[in-house]
Amino acid sequence: MTMRIDLPEETLAGVLAKAFGNRSFLIGLVITLLILAVALVSFVWTPYDVARLVIADKSQAPSWAHWFGTDHFGRDILSMVMVGARNSIAVALVAVGIGMGIGVPLGALAAARGGLTDEALMRVNDVVFAFPALLSAIMITAIFGPGAVNAIIAIGIFNIPVFARVARAGALAIWPREFILAARAAGKGMTRITVEHILPNIATLLLVQGTIQFALGILAEAGLSYVGLGAQPPMPSWGRMLFDAQTRMVIAPWMAIFPGMAIVVTVLGLNLLGDGIADILDPKSRRRR
Repeated sequence: MTMRIDLPEETLAGVLAKAFGNRSFLIGLVITLLILAVALVSFVWTPYDVARLVIADKSQAPSWAHWFGTDHFGRDILSMVMVGARNSIAVALVAVGIGMGIGVPLGALAAARGGLTDEALMRVNDVVFAFPALLSAIMITAIFGPGAVNAIIAIGIFNIPVFARVARAGALAIWPREFILAARAAGKGMTRITVEHILPNIATLLLVQGTIQFALGILAEAGLSYVGLGAQPPMPSWGRMLFDAQTRMVIAPWMAIFPGMAIVVTVLGLNLLGDGIADILDPKSRRRR
């Protein structure tokens, strides 16, 4: 007996039509793809070597030679922003992957088992959630030292309870549905029901939450790098660039403007993308325009 997943019947053409008609989704998608393209290009090409110090060119204003100007060591800021993009994206992406990979199964397990298992998992979840990523990074750094890997671990740990809560809430709303009762009557176990029916029905929630956490991961990485707990020099990072610029705002404001704008644009694009995905895939969340 095959169970039918209770999802709205909608063709791929219909979804694409909604996507291309949704301004938030299109703007967010374009911004996100541009940032990703910049990050990918930085692997093979940047205008200048980010590790090369040219003291004679230090603190130069934006020009044809250096579109975003240079920093206090004569490094090209455009090149540093490009390399910083790939570092920020890599840290946020892996951290979200850790949070989703651990948090979703825990949330789904809590919803499926209920009772003492649910209570125990959620209380542990609350304890982990009480520690912000910055505090977790400080504790991890005190043991293992600063670095991008430790920043990934700290942000990933913070994401686990977030995805666990979303997965649990979504699953609890699906378990009482008729098709789930039919699946149980057909002899399917909790694990099979979760994989075949629960997770597909909460995929939209997880996808939207993933884009939100990705944006928050970019901010968290920048914050950790700003206080010296993220990527270490000479590896460029948007947060570290802002830290270096804070004492030179008067003589070289471009040192803060361009990495700051990179963070703002990236987070804005991801938020618009998540909002657009929610509008397209979840009719209940669709706002009146």
